[in-house]
Amino acid sequence: MATRTHPLETREFTACALLMLVVVGVITLVGNRIGYDGGIVAAAPGMALIIVIGLASLLLARFAPIELPAFAYAMIIAFCLSLPYSPVQETVVGLTKPINFLATTTPILAYAGLSVALQVQRMREVSWKLILVACLVFLGTFFGSAIVAQIVLSAQGII
Repeated sequence: MATRTHPLETREFTACALLMLVVVGVITLVGNRIGYDGGIVAAAPGMALIIVIGLASLLLARFAPIELPAFAYAMIIAFCLSLPYSPVQETVVGLTKPINFLATTTPILAYAGLSVALQVQRMREVSWKLILVACLVFLGTFFGSAIVAQIVLSAQGII
């Protein structure tokens, strides 16, 4: 297995990644409790599973011979575990069911906000260009979604 060069040793990387995933998991559990009345105790085993999948995907992205981003490995692992033909499918779905998907967006959006805040100087350099591109992307996404929704809903006879 080919190992790529990385600034952190494997043990240090694993510890940092695990700490980060646990912090994100706790934030998600709190968001799940506050926003969706999900029980922290009921959702904790599912969050532990998600943390394990996240750690495995980060390690695979770092050391696997096929260079894929960690999220791709996480999606592949989660997909395989939750396939109807998987022997652990019922367990995986049962453990993760108490976690509302939208509760996972809280730490993601917080991270995105911090990332943008740390790039303020670079944002000033592109200023109006960034605003123009963002507006065009938003418009394109909105109209693209509206067109697809119109086609699908019309085809189904709903509208």
